[in-house]
Amino acid sequence: MAKISIITPCYFNEKNIPVTVKTFLKNEKNFPAGTQFEYVLVDDGSKDNTVQELLKFKEQHPDKFKIIKLAGNVGSYNAILAGMKFATGDCNVILTADLQDPPELVPKMFDYWSKGIKFVIANRNDREDHWMHNIFSNTYHYLIKKFALPNIPKGGFDFCLFDKQMRDEVVAMDEKNTNTIYLLSWLNYDFVSIPYTRKKREIGKSRWTLKKKLKLFIDSFVAFSFFPIRMISTIGLLLGAIAFIYGGFILFEKFFGNIQLTGWTTMMVVILFVSAFQMIALGVIGEYVWRALDASRKRPNYVVDKIW
Repeated sequence: MAKISIITPCYFNEKNIPVTVKTFLKNEKNFPAGTQFEYVLVDDGSKDNTVQELLKFKEQHPDKFKIIKLAGNVGSYNAILAGMKFATGDCNVILTADLQDPPELVPKMFDYWSKGIKFVIANRNDREDHWMHNIFSNTYHYLIKKFALPNIPKGGFDFCLFDKQMRDEVVAMDEKNTNTIYLLSWLNYDFVSIPYTRKKREIGKSRWTLKKKLKLFIDSFVAFSFFPIRMISTIGLLLGAIAFIYGGFILFEKFFGNIQLTGWTTMMVVILFVSAFQMIALGVIGEYVWRALDASRKRPNYVVDKIW
């Protein structure tokens, strides 16, 4: 009998939990007979009654539910990593607590896994979110696919099923400042992709702020791509070539031309442009150096407060 672990990060989801967990349990009837279920629900430092709501279901189904309370808010991807560490299923699914990703798709994903596919992706081909969220999401996934992970499906993904072997490999990496879900894609296993429409959130308010989105954007590029560093080198070479050509032009005009070269405005523009590029370059390099320092410290991605 196969065992499936449902990994769900929870953050300020007290209103979602009663509906979400009941939906999860109701969905069990769509799986083959004999399938075992493990629900690994990780509270990511919520300050509301999320844990209390989770414990109600733990009391009703003590053998199915595993509640992990983190000491503080470390972000959904680190919460997912914590869930992966404590999951024990033969396969695993990452499902959000807000029901924007449809649980009813999991049985189909499980069927693919049963046939030997270790990685099954449910990729978003459309979203019911606000148009601003859609613009950011589409731009983020397009750039990641273009410059970092070309094997991810168009539109990206957060909702996926993966084998325990992949889970153990990602947990062993224990990477800092990364997109945990895209680490699964980085492993380069063959996968099946199932398109779906991401639903609009009906209950509660999203805590996925612009600040967190920008951090994810930077983390993903630094974690999976050398494009920013290569871009700096390319622009540096281009500026060097332009400077060499411009210097040659100045020397030619000085000795053979009739043009009076005053140059103050031009010189200031060049200095300001080059200085701005240098500051940007230092910032990009600093991001890579900081993450190398953060990894060398070996501080944990999360601290577990309690486990039920």
